Amino acid sequence: MEITDSIPFWPFILALIIPILIFALTTAVVEIAGAWYMFEKAGEPGWAAIIPVYNLLIGIKIAGKPWWYILLMMIPVVNLVILIITLDGLSKSFGKSSGFTVGLFFLRWIFIPILGFGKAVYVGDKSNFGA
Repeated sequence: MEITDSIPFWPFILALIIPILIFALTTAVVEIAGAWYMFEKAGEPGWAAIIPVYNLLIGIKIAGKPWWYILLMMIPVVNLVILIITLDGLSKSFGKSSGFTVGLFFLRWIFIPILGFGKAVYVGDKSNFGA
């Protein structure tokens, strides 16, 4: 009998999983709260931030892009290009630069709350949504 057979393995796994879960839940709550206020700044219902897929559709609307972008989001690789275009439209709709778009792409859980809780004002145009 080896010494490793008598040492329980699961405490080490839990020591890795629990901090990851806490971090994931914290970032999800922060991003949802930021999106809620961002949607309200843009004149959309805040509760839309907690509805899957619908929140993406409202984000596309706030970005000033057509509704059918959501269909393009279902195509692999194309979805990354459309996501970047949509995030750029979102940052421009709040008067931010392309550098902010990079932040939205890589650190969304930080930059969405900046739009929601910060001093950014919605200056976008939603008229293209129905096109």
